[in-house]
Amino acid sequence: MSEYFNQGQRQLQETFETVPLADRLQAGIIAPEINPLDAEFIEAQNMFFLATVDDKGQANCSYKGGQKGLVKVVDPTTLAFPIYDGNGMFMSAGNVLVNGQVGLLFVDFEKQARVRVNGVASITEKDPLLANWPEAVLVVRVAVRETFPNCPRYIHKMTLVEESAFVPKAQCKTPDAPWKKLEIVADVLPPKDAHLASNEQDVLAAINRN
Repeated sequence: MSEYFNQGQRQLQETFETVPLADRLQAGIIAPEINPLDAEFIEAQNMFFLATVDDKGQANCSYKGGQKGLVKVVDPTTLAFPIYDGNGMFMSAGNVLVNGQVGLLFVDFEKQARVRVNGVASITEKDPLLANWPEAVLVVRVAVRETFPNCPRYIHKMTLVEESAFVPKAQCKTPDAPWKKLEIVADVLPPKDAHLASNEQDVLAAINRN
């Protein structure tokens, strides 16, 4: 059986005398498939954090938000989620095309609980699941390598005030992103957004940083 932990992890486990604990947790909670309880938890979330890696080994972390059901557990070894209209850089999806290694972190802040899923992602433009998510432009599928719950100790308890008005919904017009009306992008908007070109100047207001 190959060693699960890498050299750096083992070094710190030895330094802090946690090797037996780490081995017990690895054997007891880390699984190659998503169990029914975790599947229900994942599909009940309306957001998650996505870590990707580019072709140079550099990491990127992104927040992905939507409605409950944002991530679909296709089967015990497969997840799927949509790529919505974004800023046009395709940082996460582009990384998937060159290096499929991904990590997903699901957090329920009200219950103070979380689940991790790591695996290999792929993208198919004509994925049959595309219709599951209104206005999705791509679907990412993740072949699960491992999944496990995490200690909830440091999760801050928070309550959802309201979902973003910009989350696409069936039979509902999605508002335009305010930043697309900034003058600094007016001449480079894609054709579908060209009508939004304007001379707005307040960048911080457009990204809720004012």
